[in-house]
Amino acid sequence: MALTSTIYQFDIDLADHDRGVYEHLDLRVARHPSESEDYLVTRVLAYCLEYTEGIAFSKGLSSPEDPTIAVRDLTGAIHTWVEIGAPDAARVHKAGKAAGRVAVYTHKDPGQMLRLWANERIHRLDALELYRVDRVLLDGLIAALDRRVAWSMSINDRELYVAVGDRTIEGRVARVPVG
Repeated sequence: MALTSTIYQFDIDLADHDRGVYEHLDLRVARHPSESEDYLVTRVLAYCLEYTEGIAFSKGLSSPEDPTIAVRDLTGAIHTWVEIGAPDAARVHKAGKAAGRVAVYTHKDPGQMLRLWANERIHRLDALELYRVDRVLLDGLIAALDRRVAWSMSINDRELYVAVGDRTIEGRVARVPVG
């Protein structure tokens, strides 16, 4: 018997002062049984931090060649390719060739990932944007995770303040040097 995904509903009031983005997001996000809570929350945070016209999650395991999150233009071409976690060098290489901008958001040790990439061929590695999500922020959001979640998120200088109920969880999503 195949395991089915669990659907999470995120109701997010987003105020990204860094980019001037102020939106209400109503997201239904599928979590496959093999996906950790860390990965799920990092994926939703990355979506919020990258939010713009044309953004969408991939279809998941049914489309393994697609980016986890993509920003496409009106022609369907990928403008921004976003990966989560610790993608292998071949995937990052492919992303660099397919999109004008590549970002990786990780909830894992970025140093270990960079060591694995060190002797690999990665297209436009110098242009890759690598971000590490603060563990305190991640743990706080996971502790408040439910199938229906309401967040009020404010972003200022990559510092996130997320109000969940009567509690505010804060942390940083920091860019990690790649080269």
